[in-house]
Amino acid sequence: MSEPRKERADATRNRRAILAATEWLLATHRARDISMEQVAAAAGVGKGTVFHRFGSRTGLMTALMYERAEALSEAITGGPPPLGPGGTPRERLLAFLDAVIEMVARNKSLLAELAYAASPEPGPGTEPARKPVYEFWHGHLSALLAAEQPGVDADMMAHLVLGTLHSEPVLARLAADGPERVAAALRTMIEALLRAPG
Repeated sequence: MSEPRKERADATRNRRAILAATEWLLATHRARDISMEQVAAAAGVGKGTVFHRFGSRTGLMTALMYERAEALSEAITGGPPPLGPGGTPRERLLAFLDAVIEMVARNKSLLAELAYAASPEPGPGTEPARKPVYEFWHGHLSALLAAEQPGVDADMMAHLVLGTLHSEPVLARLAADGPERVAAALRTMIEALLRAPG
């Protein structure tokens, strides 16, 4: 059986350069204001290379969001406690919520672009970012909720918690106030749930 083909070194280099250029542009521009031409120029590659790798601007933004979300998922599975293994379910739950809110706050523009895009379809070289990441986070959150409060509908609670972080009013508060206010409110809600009789 043949081994899977590895990505060529120049293709890997181009992919990293394009994603790094997109990150750099996102520091000063809204995602919807960034063109593929700007990304190509900042990355030092041709516009055709960007389109070939990512298919569209939405495909590019999806790939970047996937990379950022994957880093958090890796911290959950193999990083130090309390976010990673080793903490109590309660400690890991609160650390996870803080980390997710902080990531959403740092990626408001990117998330808004992906939510705005109608039925985004990843292009060549991208992965279907949103569903697998959401499913992993939902599974992790619901497992921690069930471990701490067996009587709660952990599956639905996890959907509700993660769903709030996609709502326009919450994203607006993150933009206006930063992550601290949202994190404190969500922590208060979760701690009240965990104290509730089972």
